[in-house]
Amino acid sequence: MTGSSATKAADTAKNSTVLQLLARLGYAVNGLLHVLIGIIAISIAVSGASSGGANGSASGGSGGTEADQSGALAQLASNPAGEVLLWVIVVGLFALGLWQIISGFLVRESDAKKRWGKRVSEFGKAVAYIAIGVTALTFALGGSKSSASSSQSASAKLIATPGGVILLVIIGLVVFGIGVFFVVRGITKKFTKDLSVPAGTTGRAVVGLGIVGYIAKGVALAVVGILFVVAAFTLDPSKASGMDGALTSLAALPFGVVILIVVGAGLIAYGLYLGARARWGNL
Repeated sequence: MTGSSATKAADTAKNSTVLQLLARLGYAVNGLLHVLIGIIAISIAVSGASSGGANGSASGGSGGTEADQSGALAQLASNPAGEVLLWVIVVGLFALGLWQIISGFLVRESDAKKRWGKRVSEFGKAVAYIAIGVTALTFALGGSKSSASSSQSASAKLIATPGGVILLVIIGLVVFGIGVFFVVRGITKKFTKDLSVPAGTTGRAVVGLGIVGYIAKGVALAVVGILFVVAAFTLDPSKASGMDGALTSLAALPFGVVILIVVGAGLIAYGLYLGARARWGNL
């Protein structure tokens, strides 16, 4: 297949009404997962406060539920209607991942560096969505998966590999940079370019949710990045425990209960914003 025919095929796929609907579904289910993560984070903070502090493990602070995607999926799997919803999440996230891949191939930019920069960004999003989709698939098939344990295991392998420590630091810095990007995107409201903001009170509410949500998500990601760097410098892979570990670290700070509740509420806001993006997003 030639480059022009491949582009034409991608363009045709992106104009598919079915794929667009499934991509919107992907945003919606991703939003649901963030709402659940936020609720888990708040429950961790409240249970920590009631037990005299929030310095325990996040994965143990809410009945053993991790405050990340795997924890949210585990909550759904324990629900009577959870199996059906898990399959809906799988379909939505894989479709959204496919949508990002197609978008990457269809990037139109005269400058080669900018073009490939945007493509890498789109492909990176695709990998993230598909990875969560794979985790959801594991739960849908009756299994279970710990994102925190997977992150720690991968970090341990990197630390044991020549040059792995440097790579782990780079990964941490990249994740930290993504977190900063989210915060800046929220503060500057640049996310509004991704959707047709409705008029009136609804539009103001959507923008408000986006601002709060992007900042909270960015803070959480920045802490995840910092923990990867700490794991590299201390040669302790247990430090790199992903989102769950990041929220644990926030809970351990002075006024950690308040901080964790605020971040949890922010993640809920981000999830609600993604729901709005499913409705009004520009595809």
